[in-house]
Amino acid sequence: MPLASIAIAVRLLVRQTLSPRKTMGFIDRIHHAMQKNDTLACVGLDPLPERFPTAVASRPEAIFQFNKAIVDATCDLVCAYKPQAAHYHAQGAEDQLAKTIDYIKTRYPDIQVILDSKRGDIGSTADQYAKEAFERYQADAVTINPYMGIDTIEPFSRYTDKGAIVLCRTSNEGAGAIQNLKAGNQCLYEIIAEKAVNEWNANNNILLVVGATHPNELKHIRQITGDMTFLVPGLGAQGGDVEATITCGLNSEKRGMIVNSSRGIIYASDGDDFAEAARKAATAFRDTINQFR
Repeated sequence: MPLASIAIAVRLLVRQTLSPRKTMGFIDRIHHAMQKNDTLACVGLDPLPERFPTAVASRPEAIFQFNKAIVDATCDLVCAYKPQAAHYHAQGAEDQLAKTIDYIKTRYPDIQVILDSKRGDIGSTADQYAKEAFERYQADAVTINPYMGIDTIEPFSRYTDKGAIVLCRTSNEGAGAIQNLKAGNQCLYEIIAEKAVNEWNANNNILLVVGATHPNELKHIRQITGDMTFLVPGLGAQGGDVEATITCGLNSEKRGMIVNSSRGIIYASDGDDFAEAARKAATAFRDTINQFR
């Protein structure tokens, strides 16, 4: 086994032995991170090497080096990081994804890591996707597609200390063509929300992806699900309204939202000051969200 892999395995064993994270579920951990850093903000780690500054792009393991700089610059401003799996798979950079997650969990153990892979398949295949997310990459939570029903959800939710984040009403422009289809008197996204809170959440580790681009539907999903925690993309580059999103999405504890921005933060500058610019953008993002809490 390579020495780097041995070192990662040893650090993981130490964390599992000594860290209080072992006895806390994902919801508890994310709430702890929100409270510690006074933030609902999440930064998406979606690397595009063609947008890296030359000084970074020319280095070995450029993706990891870029991510590391962003993480170090924003670690006290966020409750979570959300690496998007496709950005790593497309570059053949799975090792750099694993190294990024290990770095966050070792250096900043209170901050949660959400692997955004939107997995969804039959049970036997979902078992392997869950193993990939939670055992290979050691993510704290993963996004999943509920189209195939409980078969594709249970392999993830059975990891009781991890989060299973189910797509509900997403932020992309074409989402309504499917998610707003009527089944009887309900839209499909309403049915997903009801099943999430009433049928799928026996281990208290189901969350929902609810986009910021449709605040009225966000408000309705909040009414259906009570205090359930949402992952909320769609602010920043996708143009969601912060005030409307936060006003409509907060739960009774003035939290319940992991509010993500990716491109608007990590590509705030394409120069050598990219990490400093990311910090400024993340600070503004966190403060704007907190203004409406």
